[in-house]
Amino acid sequence: MNTGFFGDIKKIKYEGPESTNPLAYRFYNPDEVVAGKRLEDHLRFAVAYWHSFAWPGGDPFGGQTFERPWFGDTMENAKLKADVAFEMFSLLGAPYYCFHDADVRPEASTFAESAARLDEIADYFADKQKKTGIKLLWGTANLFSHRRFMSGAATNPDPDVFAYAAATVKKCIDVTKRLKGENYVLWGGREGYETLLNTDLKREQEQAGRFLSLVVDYKHRIGFKGTILIEPKPQEPTKHQYDYDVATVYGFLKKFGLENEVKVNIEQGHAILAGHSFEHELALANALGIFGSIDMNRNDYQSGWDTDQFPNNVPEMALAYYQVLQAGGFKTGGTNFDAKLRRQSLDPQDLLIAHIGGMDCCARGLKAAARMIEDKALSGPLEERYAGWKSAEGKAMLSGKRTLEEIAERVVKKKIEPQPKSGRQEFLENVVNRYV
Repeated sequence: MNTGFFGDIKKIKYEGPESTNPLAYRFYNPDEVVAGKRLEDHLRFAVAYWHSFAWPGGDPFGGQTFERPWFGDTMENAKLKADVAFEMFSLLGAPYYCFHDADVRPEASTFAESAARLDEIADYFADKQKKTGIKLLWGTANLFSHRRFMSGAATNPDPDVFAYAAATVKKCIDVTKRLKGENYVLWGGREGYETLLNTDLKREQEQAGRFLSLVVDYKHRIGFKGTILIEPKPQEPTKHQYDYDVATVYGFLKKFGLENEVKVNIEQGHAILAGHSFEHELALANALGIFGSIDMNRNDYQSGWDTDQFPNNVPEMALAYYQVLQAGGFKTGGTNFDAKLRRQSLDPQDLLIAHIGGMDCCARGLKAAARMIEDKALSGPLEERYAGWKSAEGKAMLSGKRTLEEIAERVVKKKIEPQPKSGRQEFLENVVNRYV
């Protein structure tokens, strides 16, 4: 369906690195085979409904800058928004999309009416998915924008808010399952606190654990085969977020016995806000066995908040996808562009160009990562650095066959005096730069 929003722009095609066409892919060829798999199947790109179609262009110091024909709280506008969204997914050749309930249907005066509106738009989506072949990567619930969630959702001091949030998530999981979504995400946008003067930390942690357990139980009860994901985020908007980073989420999951039920959806911008690199969070999730999916964006490194910009740094993407490939690649997860235009980027084609650039950047990064893995450019030096642990004595110390006294006795008897060895950081950084 041509809505007219994008004018006469045709489906975006791969034209190769020499192309100067802003509406063409230079590096993302979905059918190119890398490490035995098509690029489209490696990257599993998804477009975020909220930033691309629901965000009006505001920031903390100014209001709406975008004027979209679908803005307005009616079901007619919601369907026009869906028409334009699926037109854009098709123009980009993006195989997936993601949404919150509040992105796709207007809020009603009662929960039941809001749920009915979500069902109506889900039917509309189902028809479009059938016609286009575009799939749902994940669904989620907005449990942070409405004033009822100002003190949190699962962690709210009011049990009625907890119940309302639970009903909302149930409905969103039902819709995600109906649309054959491959994951369901929980992001605790206001699950945290501003001050301990009015916060019972222990109680709120228990509430959050109970809420997630209810979600997992329901998933199994209805036969939803998708993965349940938690998206870590530090600080913003609350000073102390309970889902601060991957390590914090893992500790939470372990406490409530959910570490084998729930994985993480890691966002580049959130990793930076937590004081980590994106690849750190990815590597840690892999090491802990909870890697699931990613939200791809970047922050402005001179700004202290979550600017949600489209990725354009190939070396960063190469290191990120190196960790994704090391984890065995995406299973049910994928690359969701949780990124938004700058509020001055007003033209419809800006939406396409932003995604084209991000997809090209990710493709370049993944291809560089795949070559590094194939050449053992990083894994070879890494294996060499830890080679001593393959010795009989190294294995004995780690396997519990040596007591502390026996280890100490060997140091004295063998007159062990270890000599420091270079970590070769600059060499390895130069290796990465050769591939990007």
